[in-house]
Amino acid sequence: MSEEKREEIDEAAGLYVISVAAELSGLHPQTLRQYDRIGLVSPSRTVGRNRRYSLRDIASLRTIQRLIGEGINHAGIKRIIELESAMAN
Repeated sequence: MSEEKREEIDEAAGLYVISVAAELSGLHPQTLRQYDRIGLVSPSRTVGRNRRYSLRDIASLRTIQRLIGEGINHAGIKRIIELESAMAN
């Protein structure tokens, strides 16, 4: 009996161009660019400097949108992300 090969999905791999990431997260591409500029999300970059979003980035974008909906501003969200990152390490 042969074992089924399972390909593990690397959630940190930058796979999605900005238009696809925007569609998956429900945000406008310009919003994604703004979040990158202010440091809320940091997608990987290709050699040509194009953004590539991972599944983890898209989950973060959804979380950011939820927090904004709860009334938290960008600075507060950035601090929450920093604290969660520190707790994970």
